[in-house]
Amino acid sequence: MQIAGNVQLLSNNLDLYDRQILTCKPVVIKDGAWIGAGATILPGVTIGRSAIVGAASVVTHDVGDYEVAVGSPARVIKTLDRDKFKQ
Repeated sequence: MQIAGNVQLLSNNLDLYDRQILTCKPVVIKDGAWIGAGATILPGVTIGRSAIVGAASVVTHDVGDYEVAVGSPARVIKTLDRDKFKQ
């Protein structure tokens, strides 16, 4: 996995109704993923195997294996050919 500078991995948030309660959900980043500079990954999100998250993206939902997600909020723009990766 490669994580560039200024990436934020957030695993907690406040409850919508009782803001004194802190809720926590893990962030999972699988093998071979690449997170671009300044990206923000929100609580409960999984970044799939060999997936790419573009620089400055805000990831609010899971990114699947071999998917490329960019933007704010991030959306999948392409799926990489898994056969081109060295296993």
